Amino acid sequence: MGGIYWLASYPKSGNTWFRVFLSNLQADGDEPTDINALGLDGGIASARGWLDEVLGFDTAELSQDETERLRPEVYRWSLRDEAISYHKIHDAYTLTSDREPLVGREVTLGALYILRNPLDVALSAANHWHCSIDQAIDKMSNPEMALCRKRRALPSQVRQRLLSWSEHVLSWVDAPGLNLETIRYEDMLDDPQTTFSRAARHLQLPADAKRVAKAIRFSDFRELARQEAASGFRERPQRTERFFRSGASGDWRENLTEAQVKRIIADHGSVMRRFGYLYANGEPR
Repeated sequence: MGGIYWLASYPKSGNTWFRVFLSNLQADGDEPTDINALGLDGGIASARGWLDEVLGFDTAELSQDETERLRPEVYRWSLRDEAISYHKIHDAYTLTSDREPLVGREVTLGALYILRNPLDVALSAANHWHCSIDQAIDKMSNPEMALCRKRRALPSQVRQRLLSWSEHVLSWVDAPGLNLETIRYEDMLDDPQTTFSRAARHLQLPADAKRVAKAIRFSDFRELARQEAASGFRERPQRTERFFRSGASGDWRENLTEAQVKRIIADHGSVMRRFGYLYANGEPR
C-alpha cells in the first residue's frame, strides 16, 4: 500500500542530514549522492508548488487558513500511487479547521521525529534565521511561531505553524494513533549505526549493516560541507553564509551565556528532562 512517511522536526534539528542519509541509503551507489538533488521527488510538505500542481490553481488566491484546510487533500491525492514516499515537514502536528490532522489520516503511514537539544537548536536557528541568539530563544518559546506567515513576495512555501519548541515536540511524539519513531540528533552522532538502522527499519527501508554504514559514511558532515563549498546548496537561505556548519552537539557550552541557558531551561525544562537533556537536578547534560 502506498502512502507517506513524514520526516518531522523543529527547524535545525538534523532533518536535512537525515534526508541525505536517506538519499544515499536508497541509491546504494558507489559515491555520495548530490545534496542538491534532495526534494526533487516532492520535497517538503509545505512546498507551494506541490500544492498548486495538485489543486490545479494558484494558492496565492487563498488565505493561509484556506490553504491549510486543503493540505490533507493534497496529501490524500498521493494515495493514487502505490509507492511509499518520504517527505520533510517542519509543521507541528496540528488539526485543520475540519478537525483533521494537517498531514491527513489515510495517506500517513507513519512519521520519524528527529529531536535535538534546544540549547544547540537556538544557536543553529539564530544562524539560519539571521537573528540574534536571544531572538531565536524568543521564537522558540512563542506558541504563535510560524514560518512563511507573511504573504509579501509570496514565498515558495506556505505557512508552517511551529508553535513553541516544546509544543512542537509534544504535538508529534504524543499524537494519538500515529505510527511514530523518535530519534535524537545526539544519538545520530554518537551511535550512528544503531540510530540510523532503527530509523530505516521504521521507514520500511533496507537496514542491513553494510548498506547503512555506507550511507552514513556518504552523509558525513565533511562531505556535505565539501559539496556545499563546491556547488552551493539550493536549500540554504539567501542571507545565511553556510547551511552545513559544524554538525556537532554541545556547542552551546561555548556560545550561550548562563542567562540564555537558564531561559531555555525555564521555557522547555519538562520536555528536555523527558528526553534526557537534563539531569534530575535540572542541570543540562
